[in-house]
Amino acid sequence: MRYLTFALTKGRLAQKTLDLLEKTGITCEEMRDKDTRKLIFVNEEQKLRFFLAKGPDVPTYVEYGAADIGVVGKDTILEEGRKLYEVMDLGFGVCRMCVCGPESARESLRNNQLIRVATKYPNIAKDYFFNQKHRSVEIIKLNGSIELAPIVGLSEVIVDIVETGSTLRENGLTVLEEVCPLSARMVVNQVSMKMENERIRRLIGELKKVI
Repeated sequence: MRYLTFALTKGRLAQKTLDLLEKTGITCEEMRDKDTRKLIFVNEEQKLRFFLAKGPDVPTYVEYGAADIGVVGKDTILEEGRKLYEVMDLGFGVCRMCVCGPESARESLRNNQLIRVATKYPNIAKDYFFNQKHRSVEIIKLNGSIELAPIVGLSEVIVDIVETGSTLRENGLTVLEEVCPLSARMVVNQVSMKMENERIRRLIGELKKVI
């Protein structure tokens, strides 16, 4: 029997995924060790392998078959646009992608003025404004604190993940439009889905019982 390989997003998502897998009887003690230098973790009995990756890399590992299964945020799936199957909403890491800005930007959003949008998620922003809203905007890609952009006048609005909205409020910004709901999702490689269909379906069934 070959190993089923999981790519988990480093940080909170990986910890939550491990908690969830443990409820179905899948354990990987080594991964809980904060000081380990290991890159690949193996559960010999259940023929499972795990590794941690940065969020944006998880869909890449899954598309190319280096991992059969990945756990990653819906934002990353949308932004990366990889060829894979999204099979399950895991129900944690819940937040939403929103257009945010100062209250004064609401008008320019309504009037279809040409505005600048700063974001870490240019593909999601393009899809939202160009394909769903049918309007043209200038999209500026940033990597750091996006909230800064409207405050210093780089952009009128931002497209970013909102959990509680407290960072926005502290900076005088507000949610102007909701783009889409987000949460952690399970994705599967297209070939693995055919080759390992029974094992993967069984795993999904087990997870559904504990969620």
